Amino acid sequence: MGLENGEKKLSREGLVRSIGPLALGTNVFNMVVGAGIFVLPGVVASHLGASAIFAYLICGLAVSMIFLCYAEIGSRVRRSGGSYAYIEDAFGPFAGFIASMLLWFGWAILSDAALLVILTETIILIVPEVDNQIFRILFMTGLIAFLVFTNVRGVESGKKLYIANTIAKVIPLGLLVIFGFFAINFDNLTITEWPSVEQIGASTLILFFAFSGAECALNASGEIEKPEKTVPRGIMLGIGSILMLYLALQTVAQGVLGADLGNNTEAPLSATAEIIFGSWGGKMLLVGTAISIFATLSGDILVTPRVVFASARDGNLPKFLAKVHPKFNTPYMSVIVFSALLLLIAFSGTFETLAILASGSIMLIYAGVSLSVIKVRMRDGMPSREQFKLPGGAIIPMLSCSLIAWMLFQLETNEALGLIALVGVSVLIYLANQLMKKKSS
Repeated sequence: MGLENGEKKLSREGLVRSIGPLALGTNVFNMVVGAGIFVLPGVVASHLGASAIFAYLICGLAVSMIFLCYAEIGSRVRRSGGSYAYIEDAFGPFAGFIASMLLWFGWAILSDAALLVILTETIILIVPEVDNQIFRILFMTGLIAFLVFTNVRGVESGKKLYIANTIAKVIPLGLLVIFGFFAINFDNLTITEWPSVEQIGASTLILFFAFSGAECALNASGEIEKPEKTVPRGIMLGIGSILMLYLALQTVAQGVLGADLGNNTEAPLSATAEIIFGSWGGKMLLVGTAISIFATLSGDILVTPRVVFASARDGNLPKFLAKVHPKFNTPYMSVIVFSALLLLIAFSGTFETLAILASGSIMLIYAGVSLSVIKVRMRDGMPSREQFKLPGGAIIPMLSCSLIAWMLFQLETNEALGLIALVGVSVLIYLANQLMKKKSS
């Protein structure tokens, strides 16, 4: 009884539990709705035209299955680490370490480095006078330093920042949807030719990547209050709002631009805004792009270092990464190291090559989490009344794994080899770490 009361303030790891369903759902939204949404409608329309709406619905169903698995396992495993903690709890430290490497390096750092560079280039488009290498370095460094300072001071500071950022980036997209509906030419929404199964499959794959990132919001699971209720509610709130936004933006862009939408794969929403609002509309969406990327970065630096913290706490990474700040109760060393690596990769420019590995990394994580649901059920029995329970037994986890396997087969040869190499390096690091432990003992 005392433990339950104490957990309302501090988790067993010494971290403050203060993230509720609204904050978690907001961060899910924040993690997913980034730079991609500003080009997504044109890319999908180039494949499917006016029938793109069906790819959204199919992808929404597929992603919902995967994150229903997250909802159950997230309500049962209560410690920090998100996907890493779920896989480690189900399959042991070896699988957990591989998952942590795929998550915080193979996915998060490379993706965030790419976003940081895109954000810098977007600022330069808005203010062309600052187009030089010195500005790029100073801007990147200053931005990351600010985000580190904010998140080291406490999860409350980071939470308030990403909630404010999410509201700010929703405003231009919301205005585009609201006023855009009045500018729709409904003839442009008429489906004149039904797409093939292959076309829908290719487009759904693109959209699947656009939904990626929601799992990062669960990395701060050690700071989520009442996770058995908060995790499923937060996930469904976030994924549901994302799907509605994507459907609305696709409908407006298609209805306003018509056949031209498929020819505009670089800035379709800016082109739509220019028709609806005039020349200033494109600039508004450009600013919205910058805000959106910044919001995603701020949310990711809040949650992903918790994976590093959890792995170090379990002895798989250097112990200093598991240090908790004595005043702010935050995993400050993991935040600093994660951000420093992100910044170095963004400076080097090598992230463009390595980012190819990000998509494959996150799909392996999804497969591991889906299988974790089945493994934990076999070991511990079905979820209790207080925990979230997937309907249909093992059907949803197995369907999720089948979908992921199909998508992995879509990877190019060089991408598949790169993913295998990343897993191989992770295995070597784990084995070397275990050998060092034996020698020290």
